Amino acid sequence: MECRIGCAACCIAVSISSPIPGMPEGKPAGVPCIQLAEDRRRRLFGKPERPEICRDLRPSEDMCGRSNEEAFAILEALELATKPR
Repeated sequence: MECRIGCAACCIAVSISSPIPGMPEGKPAGVPCIQLAEDRRRRLFGKPERPEICRDLRPSEDMCGRSNEEAFAILEALELATKPR
């Protein structure tokens, strides 16, 4: 599966605990990554400074659903399910 252009759910909905250029402490869930361009494309795609978690994340129907809206719903639910209580 290929990423849907303009989706960026994985760059917004989930938290990232590893450093990102411009976000040394990572990013909280629901906050767009600072490396996300206005057109929702990733500025660091294919670059060596791209965080490992972002390089290793691969789109799949289980994670991305069939639409951008489904992707956000799935990833937000996963984020809540993995939050420490």
